[in-house]
Amino acid sequence: MNPSIRLYAWQGTNADGLAVSGQMAGRSPAYVRAGLLRQGILVARLRPAGGRAWRWPKRREKTDPAGFSRQLATLLKAGVPLLQAFEVMGRSGCDAAQAALLARLKQDVASGLGLADALQRHPGWFDTLYCNLVRVGEQSGTLDRQLEQLAGMLEQRLALHKKLRKAMIYPLLLLLTGLGVSAVLLLEVIPQFQSLFAGFDAALPAFTQWVIDLSTGLGRHAPVLLVSAVLLVVAARELYRKHRPARLWITQRVLGLPVFGKLLGQAALARFARSLATSYAAGVPLLDALGTVAKASGGELHQQAIQRLRQGMANGQGLNQAMAAESLFPPLLVQLVAIGESSGTLDQMLEKAASHYEEQVSQALDQLTSLLEPAIVLVLGLLVGGLVVAMYLPIFQLGSLI
Repeated sequence: MNPSIRLYAWQGTNADGLAVSGQMAGRSPAYVRAGLLRQGILVARLRPAGGRAWRWPKRREKTDPAGFSRQLATLLKAGVPLLQAFEVMGRSGCDAAQAALLARLKQDVASGLGLADALQRHPGWFDTLYCNLVRVGEQSGTLDRQLEQLAGMLEQRLALHKKLRKAMIYPLLLLLTGLGVSAVLLLEVIPQFQSLFAGFDAALPAFTQWVIDLSTGLGRHAPVLLVSAVLLVVAARELYRKHRPARLWITQRVLGLPVFGKLLGQAALARFARSLATSYAAGVPLLDALGTVAKASGGELHQQAIQRLRQGMANGQGLNQAMAAESLFPPLLVQLVAIGESSGTLDQMLEKAASHYEEQVSQALDQLTSLLEPAIVLVLGLLVGGLVVAMYLPIFQLGSLI
């Protein structure tokens, strides 16, 4: 190879919007880009091949099945064919992840796959419940209506998730800020006072001495404590993800907490009722709907309870009778299901139950936030104020120390 010609590794997208990569020789990066462009490849990243180029870990692509469902339902309802709808959505300013998804869906559907089968190839975007409801819509000729119902269900679920996250993030930021300030005081400020107090020929107050000892211990063992905390968090996360008994044990303990447990339990019930109502209204048999709803309801504990409901119904019980035997389902939900089964309006009763629990979660979050914020501020004020008082206490007693 000519010494002036180098080998370059490239990544980009082809004319169909698919992600492609490879290597190409050229005199310069501009030369390689021009050659790839002539082949219909738009280069996103280009670097010399060989060597080890460090880069940040690739971010996980964001998924928006609710927005996808709403756009596709609108286009189908307007009479736009499915393949053309994918093209229109791809040109509507969507991000790179959704553009690549639409290109792959278009290719799969054009090759003869049904939409539900094509969606199943992308589990990061569409879960089993979503694909099953789309399949029902395809078979019944009501795909646009099913997509609208899916969009509504996903939007409700997303709104509930955002409320939970918003309610938790502000108190968490307050707590982390207070702990950070306390750590700076203990590791940086208090040692300065310690050198000042070293010249006093008298015993320091017990509170001040305790804070100084704490600061000295933290300064000596801070790296070990930090590494241990990180390893503990990582180990707990992996244990929760990969060890089912541990996951069940943790879920049971969390649901048993006084306030947070009830909040998370009601959120799971809202997801269960909303998902089951959407599936049943779409015409999915109740046994099949329970099988797919179980994975979408939330934690492992609720998933096992829903599977037991399915088993009970397979043995001849009604849904409300099977639910009455499970402690995770409150009497109100059991009663609404019983009314729905007896009157033939099960989907409507489940919708009412979902709205009720979503409203309960929203009210509980508002109350929790209004109580947590002043409580955290008070605790942090006492913590930081206590450290400051501990350092100035010898100065206040300067007359007896000198």
